[in-house]
Amino acid sequence: MAGPMRVFNTLGRVLTELEPAPPARLGMYVCGPTVQSEPHLGHGRSAVAFDTIRRYLRWRGYDVTYVRNVTDIEDKIIAAAQERGMSVPELAEEMSARFAETFAALAVEAPDVEPRATEHIPEIIELIARLIDRGLAYPSGGDVYFSVRGFEGYGKLSGRRPDELLSGARVEVSDAKQDPLDFALWKAAKPGEPWWHSPWGRGRPGWHIECSAMAMKYLGETIDIHGGGNDLIFPHHENEIAQSEGATGKPFVQYWLHNGMVNLAGEKMSKSTGVLVDLAEAIRRFGGMAVRLLYLRAHYRSPLEFREELVADAAAAVERLDRFRRRFPPPDAAADPEALERFRRVMDDDFGTPEAVGLLFDLVREANRMADEGQDPAGIVAAFYEIAGVLGLVFASTGLDDLADPLVSLAAEFGVEVDGDPVACLESLLARRRRAREERDWPVADAIRDRLDALGIVVEDSADGTRWHRR
Repeated sequence: MAGPMRVFNTLGRVLTELEPAPPARLGMYVCGPTVQSEPHLGHGRSAVAFDTIRRYLRWRGYDVTYVRNVTDIEDKIIAAAQERGMSVPELAEEMSARFAETFAALAVEAPDVEPRATEHIPEIIELIARLIDRGLAYPSGGDVYFSVRGFEGYGKLSGRRPDELLSGARVEVSDAKQDPLDFALWKAAKPGEPWWHSPWGRGRPGWHIECSAMAMKYLGETIDIHGGGNDLIFPHHENEIAQSEGATGKPFVQYWLHNGMVNLAGEKMSKSTGVLVDLAEAIRRFGGMAVRLLYLRAHYRSPLEFREELVADAAAAVERLDRFRRRFPPPDAAADPEALERFRRVMDDDFGTPEAVGLLFDLVREANRMADEGQDPAGIVAAFYEIAGVLGLVFASTGLDDLADPLVSLAAEFGVEVDGDPVACLESLLARRRRAREERDWPVADAIRDRLDALGIVVEDSADGTRWHRR
């Protein structure tokens, strides 16, 4: 294995070398979705970020066990199910399927283990009992609370110490608590809510305890990497540390990694602000690879601005990569070692995907130049495919297969000779339209644009050229 990797560890806010124990084996737990509603762009960003990290770690030779949970019992799910007149399991199953479909469209690989909270009630109850035995949790009226001030290290991840916290925002206030900062590990069942038997009566788990129980079941009491959005740092991940380390007396996580949020028109996407963009709709309009490339163009820890022109530009870039794929199928050749070394260097520096994407386009230009000059670009092309695969960029489907017959007919109508490939048809139609515009034959140019629009293909002209995307 080549030199050391550096990752930004939220615990301590420092770049540090990745040194998992034992060497070459690595356990990775990522907070998955709470399945009360349709996935939005923020969910997709986190899924792609940690999917890419997992892919790269495997490429670097690590034996990765990847666990991503599903929270299928929580206050928001119960409220959403009641609003829709459904049972909690029905809603959770429906939304879980939606997440699976959209993540697959983004080429996000399934986790090695995908535990659900409701399938781990015994482990959750056992963990709560350990905390009570250690004096860090207490029953109260059918609930069980964690004593925040009883855990000496509380606040080490977020920097928010108990004495600095105010009761209120994101802190659930209850007369049953000994301290306003304490958080629920177990909640007594209310009428109409799902419940399970426990030593403290009928009830259900709190949100935070679920992840601790599932992470430790599959990865042990100390895990290598724990990931999630940076909106989870406090209180969720802070509480995970407190209850996990409080129960075991061992460090819970070696490396905490957090992805940045998605902003829309300068405002953070969140359910509290109502600023959300449906992930499935973005995939339908622009294609899964365009959305994935949009995510990869920003460093995973940085905020990501979502604007239609940016994702349309990403769709055009994916089409450029797909044209390259059609020109150069995967060769039977070794990948260029210099290209792979450049890729390793940028990704070893806290997973620098923007630089890796830039390298991918450098390889496109280099291979095209070599082929045009009569040289053999096989090594460069092989490096392209290897790097694209690690980044999860899959170009086998252009998103136009369902329009093959209409595009062939449209091409014939405008005198364009093409084969049955829908992308080739579209490219030829756009070339015919460009020629018409150059000749100032506006009726033909407008007719091609309008007919494509009727098929759901939006053509946009700009100073940088013509782009298209599915509506």
